[in-house]
Amino acid sequence: MAIQLTINDQLHHLDVAPDTPLLWVIRDQLELTGTKFGCGVASCGACTVHLNGTPIRSCVTPISVAAGGEIRTVEGLEGSGDPIAEAVQQAWGEKDVVQCGYCQSGQIMSAVGLLKETPNPSDEQIDSYMSGNVCRCATYVRVKDAIKTASDKLEG
Repeated sequence: MAIQLTINDQLHHLDVAPDTPLLWVIRDQLELTGTKFGCGVASCGACTVHLNGTPIRSCVTPISVAAGGEIRTVEGLEGSGDPIAEAVQQAWGEKDVVQCGYCQSGQIMSAVGLLKETPNPSDEQIDSYMSGNVCRCATYVRVKDAIKTASDKLEG
């Protein structure tokens, strides 16, 4: 089936089955490997991307659902001009969040989504929103600290 996707502001024409998970199109067809496969059942958050500005789990999202939408992957945050994305990326570096790094693209995409919805989140809001992102290295304290730092940067 011919499908049109806009990923990171670039239009792509693809011939894939409508039930193909968006993750496989992003990674295998378009070779954007920042988005990770973690669990395949939307439980870990490693595959998080934005569809029309909303974080989704690409491992369980059929390409037919994403067709015609605006998709942004972690690669698309760099240089996007989005002040929230820039603040999150800067805070991630300042707070030395990354340990092994496997989950971090999903963590970053979720953090950007959180700050778009709730510019000054409480600890409880951060915990709730980010609860679907699993980090085997347990960098949760640094993730929370980076989200607060990014929020402060946006306010200041």
